[in-house]
Amino acid sequence: MIAPFQARFAARHLRRGGLIAYPTEGVYGLGCDPLNPDAVQRLLDLKGRSAAKGFILIAAAFAQVEPFLHLPGPEVRDRLLAAWPGPVTFVVPAAAWVPDWLRGASSNLAVRVTAHPGAAALCRAFGGPLVSTSANKSGQPPARGPLALRKHFPATDALLVPGRLGGASGPTPIYEAVSGRRLR
Repeated sequence: MIAPFQARFAARHLRRGGLIAYPTEGVYGLGCDPLNPDAVQRLLDLKGRSAAKGFILIAAAFAQVEPFLHLPGPEVRDRLLAAWPGPVTFVVPAAAWVPDWLRGASSNLAVRVTAHPGAAALCRAFGGPLVSTSANKSGQPPARGPLALRKHFPATDALLVPGRLGGASGPTPIYEAVSGRRLR
């Protein structure tokens, strides 16, 4: 579990445009303020990731991600709420205002309401969703601990938020929200 003072400290760091590394359901994640384009660009540069891929947003509650979404019908909302909070990511049509640095080359956005107590505490302390991507260089296996994280990123200024991983053996599965089809 992430201590409340650690979550508050991390939230201040995020609001100043900083990056964080933190435990999630199955791997360490890298995160930032999703509405700060400079922070998102630094995260892309750190990972060596293409901006065309877009990012996952994690949240502590559905209300934190709902403004980012364009839900095409009540059945899609029901599908999301039936799985959340939990270790399931959905690709959902994005609201028209959502910036392309989050969506990538798609009109959709990947989102998850996490049940991981530490990741959820970070979202609550921040007051909204966070960009969440696996802590690794693009194409490499994700870090499952602080030591592996520092091996991937020896010179990063990302704030390391200590804590335990959840019970998942790797990154969360990803489903297409409208069809329910598994993507990962």
